[in-house]
Amino acid sequence: MRVELVKEFDDGLVDGLAEVLVDCVASGASVGFVGVLAQERARAWWRSVIGDPDALTWVARDETNRVVGTVRLALATQDNGPHRAEVVKLLVHRDARGKGCASALMAALEDTARALGRRVLVLDTQTGSLAEGLYARRGWQRVGTVDDFALTPDGVLAPTTIMVKHLAA
Repeated sequence: MRVELVKEFDDGLVDGLAEVLVDCVASGASVGFVGVLAQERARAWWRSVIGDPDALTWVARDETNRVVGTVRLALATQDNGPHRAEVVKLLVHRDARGKGCASALMAALEDTARALGRRVLVLDTQTGSLAEGLYARRGWQRVGTVDDFALTPDGVLAPTTIMVKHLAA
């Protein structure tokens, strides 16, 4: 598995990212979409966010060069926030789960955040999800939960856990 920071997006990459997003939503991940996510809607979502100059995106590729995972880091742009960022959209295709993909993506993100002087990272994840356990194993601390924060893909209200990680210099 290879993890890389995306420098340029093309249609092939957008298609791969969309495939991962569709698969994650289909497997129940609460990542902003409800119901069945069509490939074209997933492509449109990726096209809408890839030009954001204040966010970095990593992809994980398997041995065939297929995109199997992604994560994004949204850099705080406020004057009082040059030391912080938010982790968003950690997604791993079901085919690649359990193989270290999520950990590799998070390690790359955290290394870059540290190099950029971002010392406080925050994220939210569905309470009780596999992702919550992954973050805890990687040293993330639970700040609290918000009941009924988001709808799951099947339309059920679910709680969200807010987490933080302080990076050493």
